[in-house]
Amino acid sequence: MAKHVHDTGCEEYNALTRRSFVGHAAGFAAAALALPAWLPKVVLAQSASTRDVIVSVFLRGGADGLSMVYPFTDTNYYTGRPSIAIPRPDSTSANRGTALNGQFAISQAMSALVPAFQAGNLLVVHGAGLVNNTRSHFDAQKFIEVGKAADANLVTGWLGRHLATSTPMRSTAPLRALGLSQGLQRTLVGAPKALPIPNPQGFGLGGSATTRAERSTWLRDDYTAVDTSIGAPALDALNTVSLLNAINFTGYAPSGGAVYPNSGFGRGMRSTAALIKADIGIEAIQLDVGGWDTHSGQGPVAATGSMARTMQDLAATLAAFHADVLTGGVSYKVTVVVLSEFGRNVRENGTQGTDHGRGSCMFVLGPGIAGGRVLTNNWVPLARENLESGQDLRVTIDHRDILSEIVSRRLGNPNLDVIFPSYVPTVRGVTL
Repeated sequence: MAKHVHDTGCEEYNALTRRSFVGHAAGFAAAALALPAWLPKVVLAQSASTRDVIVSVFLRGGADGLSMVYPFTDTNYYTGRPSIAIPRPDSTSANRGTALNGQFAISQAMSALVPAFQAGNLLVVHGAGLVNNTRSHFDAQKFIEVGKAADANLVTGWLGRHLATSTPMRSTAPLRALGLSQGLQRTLVGAPKALPIPNPQGFGLGGSATTRAERSTWLRDDYTAVDTSIGAPALDALNTVSLLNAINFTGYAPSGGAVYPNSGFGRGMRSTAALIKADIGIEAIQLDVGGWDTHSGQGPVAATGSMARTMQDLAATLAAFHADVLTGGVSYKVTVVVLSEFGRNVRENGTQGTDHGRGSCMFVLGPGIAGGRVLTNNWVPLARENLESGQDLRVTIDHRDILSEIVSRRLGNPNLDVIFPSYVPTVRGVTL
């Protein structure tokens, strides 16, 4: 398993070795097709698939949904958060948010997403999360990623099972799924042709550049001569290196005037855009964003607050991806889903932070999404008597409801009983 250290220093995964990387690589090949000017010709046949590519973004640490999208008409929100609450959108405060409807507003730090919301391409799902009430980062992340709570026998990820139960969008595709991480995220475990590559731009053989081509040829000849069970994965890996090296990530020119932040997430989504536009057959990309375990120093709400800075990066990056990939002259069939393991307490603690809670926000972005609204289920005022354990926003929408509809309607996979075992989803009207 991969090694993940969240904000409080807990180690959640072990490092993947290069050997296990080779073991994950399978069935790689290369062929030619005309691609954008920034991309040299790569050899694959065009796909006629009508399915979306899915980009899954995990906010690791437990993101405070009530700092992202907040119920500005609820006085309980302001009573419980005297120093970190976001001002009403109709206030004169420079830190006020932007109203999304008559009840909810989006934080000023996430205002970059307002155009996508107004265009109907962004759906906010509030009160979403796990029905299991664990407050452990490790357990909650695992339960969400495998698609079922507290099942020790389930080790593959929901997105991995989606890919394992669906035909490739392109039969000759060398790579179906990519985790932008040092180790393959649990969400993608079980997927055929899935690799963990933290930086596609730098992916390749190490050592001297002057001898790289010679060593690649030597390795290819060497592994071609050995048993298939040993040689095939190695050849697959070499073919993947050749494929990704053909993409000029450095010279990638975003469309629509998009400017990606120079952050880890910004660079990751910029690479994601380049991979999608290269049309090499990738169907799923998983990214992680840390910095959400805000036990202290979460506020004030101005840009000096840690939560505001993290939200700004998230929103600016998603807005750039929206302008670059999801709008404009060329239409790319992509759905982006953003979720976290849990939310935070409704009431702030004594160090201008919030502790582990329950319900939070999900964001779904794409032209095939029924966006421009905040989706809730029986939302009630944040009075203590309405909160779970007297302190938390209740989970009123199971995250699997949202993911199930995306899988079945946007990814074209009806095998929900395998992807989310022992669960019958409620249709929430997420997709068009």
